[in-house]
Amino acid sequence: MVVAVDTPTEVPASVAPVASTEPRHLSPSSAVVFEQCPRRWRFRYLDRLPDPPGEAALVGTFVHRILERLLGEVPAERTVERARAIAAEEWPAHRDQAEVAALGLDADGVRRFKWQVWQAVNGLWHLEDPTGVEVVATEQRLDVQLGAVPFLGVLDRVDATADGVVVSDYKSGRAPGGAYVADKLEQVLLYAAAWRADSGTQPKRARLLYLGARSIEIEVTADRLDQAVGRLHERWDALNDCVRCERFEPRTGPLCAWCPFAAQCPEGSREIRRRLDAGLVPPHAPAVRHVA
Repeated sequence: MVVAVDTPTEVPASVAPVASTEPRHLSPSSAVVFEQCPRRWRFRYLDRLPDPPGEAALVGTFVHRILERLLGEVPAERTVERARAIAAEEWPAHRDQAEVAALGLDADGVRRFKWQVWQAVNGLWHLEDPTGVEVVATEQRLDVQLGAVPFLGVLDRVDATADGVVVSDYKSGRAPGGAYVADKLEQVLLYAAAWRADSGTQPKRARLLYLGARSIEIEVTADRLDQAVGRLHERWDALNDCVRCERFEPRTGPLCAWCPFAAQCPEGSREIRRRLDAGLVPPHAPAVRHVA
């Protein structure tokens, strides 16, 4: 049992019992969580502690839904005006979801939310002309075996081009720079590997579409897919080792101040306090309240 950090009889999360069930699959997102912090992976995927999505994630979900419908239209109907109409049609259902309601947005907050959504959707036209795209699939669920790893993910879009299939992943956040680009490309390469395993066809290219910013593209080769899948195997093996040993050591750092599980993690709480005292964490960071 995990006990809150301010309880005198606290059981440190690093030695608390862990559910014996081994992970059933690995997705690009869960692999990233494990890479960032094994402890956080445990809290989210084994203990299943509440991890509500923030505003940025819910903006992204709505953007994906609008673009899924837009790219499902016949090419001539993929216009800005049609995207606006779809957004208006989808908004009531999205607004009424419990996770969106939990944000507690006032009128200004709702306007800000909608503005962020539209900036991302409208950004598609800065990257491509959607009327000229031959769409093969959108929001394609891929449940495949990548070597020894059971892989599960949802691929945003697959296009047919003159020189082969292109897989694309939408991003509504800020485009990465420098050393972070390779990590982001690895995620879309895993989708390309999963598409190959599912369809028998190797994509020609893989793209990250940072809406309104830029497109990051990489040629898909067998070597690149093998390397990405090899790293996925390494994470899978490390993850299963953690489960078998019942030890999920934290990887503390700047992200602790944004971790929803800071109250259950003594090491994370201490890291937040250290960074607060050093002026390295903004006082409005979500997890600060757990150590204030």
